[in-house]
Amino acid sequence: MGSTHLTWTGIDDPTRIDDCRVEESFRGLRAVGSSITEEYSTAWTLEVGPDWATRRISVTAAGPGWSRHLTLTRSDSGTWSSRTLVEGENDLPEPGIFPGQDLRGAVDCDLGKCPLTNLMPIRRLGLLEGNVPDTELVMAWIDVPSLQVIRSDQIYGSSPNPSSVRYTSRSRDVSVELALDPEGYVLEYPGLAQRA
Repeated sequence: MGSTHLTWTGIDDPTRIDDCRVEESFRGLRAVGSSITEEYSTAWTLEVGPDWATRRISVTAAGPGWSRHLTLTRSDSGTWSSRTLVEGENDLPEPGIFPGQDLRGAVDCDLGKCPLTNLMPIRRLGLLEGNVPDTELVMAWIDVPSLQVIRSDQIYGSSPNPSSVRYTSRSRDVSVELALDPEGYVLEYPGLAQRA
């Protein structure tokens, strides 16, 4: 419970700085964050229920001459919906849920390049307590900076190292061990980001 301030620097892009403030309470989690790179910036707000399932995330991405906004919401029945706004022109895919995406079974969003959104499955599955077998999950993955939403099949499981968890994204061919602090926040996501 309480407030936590987190900052990560990019490994894949050393110019990227990710920053967020997290508020935890008996009602769940609310986080406000941003990411700044040389080419674009994002600002986002995340709301998570006491069951560690995503309720809503709002993201704005902006670059020279363009901006776009996504609000992605998960209903109590588990249905995902999105609202978008686009200003200016660029070559990015359209934001929002990509037509034909099957997000059934997804209880988490996964904001691209944002280590905070790994927290929800880590907490919900109790991965820091150890001995949790590999568990297949479906994520509503948000591409950055396009803000297009697609299905992402992922696997989380406990690691023999008590301060890390195993993470695999089948959709993006990623398999790493995430180093965590005692609260489950990512310290290092190999190849992507590390805590400042």
